[in-house]
Amino acid sequence: MSETVIKPIELSRLLFDRKNPRLVEFDLSPKASDQEIIRILWETMDVRELVQSIAASGFFEHESLLVVASNNLYTVIEGNRRLAAVKLLLDPSLKPFPEVNIPCIAGSLRKKLSQLPSLVVTSRDEAWRYLGFKHVNGPAKWSSFAKAQYIADVHRRVEVDLGDIAEQIGDTHRTVYRLYRGLVVLEQAERLRVFKKGDRWKKHFSFSHLYTGLDYQGIQSFLGLREEVDDATDFVPKDKKGELGELFLWLYGSKKNDKAPIVKSQNPDLRRLDAVLNNIESRAALRNGYSLDYAFKASQPASRRFSEALQRSKADLESARALLSEGYDDTPQLLSMAKAVRNLACDLYDEMIRRGSSSSGEQISETR
Repeated sequence: MSETVIKPIELSRLLFDRKNPRLVEFDLSPKASDQEIIRILWETMDVRELVQSIAASGFFEHESLLVVASNNLYTVIEGNRRLAAVKLLLDPSLKPFPEVNIPCIAGSLRKKLSQLPSLVVTSRDEAWRYLGFKHVNGPAKWSSFAKAQYIADVHRRVEVDLGDIAEQIGDTHRTVYRLYRGLVVLEQAERLRVFKKGDRWKKHFSFSHLYTGLDYQGIQSFLGLREEVDDATDFVPKDKKGELGELFLWLYGSKKNDKAPIVKSQNPDLRRLDAVLNNIESRAALRNGYSLDYAFKASQPASRRFSEALQRSKADLESARALLSEGYDDTPQLLSMAKAVRNLACDLYDEMIRRGSSSSGEQISETR
């Protein structure tokens, strides 16, 4: 950034940044009130901790806000949480919920907080390197969706190549490209009307499910994902519109259609979905309404499923054996069940012996 000076600015002239990447994901109305913004920041970004800290120790000048001027007002492009905390301390009526307790502060601190130290920059463009390093790949990281929004804004509006953005912020893991690609695919899905962010099942938008999943081979093949292109507007071919909608439904569900997402958590569900989409039979099972767990098992080789079933049976029998002395009360039905298990185990073992003998031409010695 060019040479600038920190100066005090009256609180009444400091505005929340409605274009802040951390707020964009909440689909704020352009006319959203300060109280609405404070509620979002309070719920998602630990404003409570800042309120307590500033009430106890004041507002430190070295933590000045970063602002851009317009019509004698100043939009805070860095420091919206701190701005929210100060507004709450000076006007507790802005508190997001009735049960929230805002500390009372002395008149001397109230006077000091009426002006906040601010670093004025000429434009957002001037600050993008600083913000990108701090929040995309640095110590104060934004959510993945906020990062993607910011990268797209710098790439499109400031016209900086993705490679240059990555170099400026010290990204050595292709994070910049992956986030941008995820956002472009999201925008394509919304443009094609196969997904609407506001219709997702969960309140939290797990954008990382999408941008991470787009790295997986099964999901890439399912979508026919195109090669890396900086200025791409459509990473998914038009004839894959249906598949794109299916993927978003599986990832995020739909309130309107009363459909919960099948990907409950990134690990292990996203990898399981990738395996399912790489297999015709398991993919059909998923489309026919079967669970992800069922479809995933169907995607695995029969040899692996057999081995895992055998291991589970062994573990269950070991647990039953350990509980025998305390859990068995001479109930005839339990004894009958144990006999059935024994017979099944013997039949399974005998069949495995026969198959092993016939395939190798040798008799395997039996031990029971």
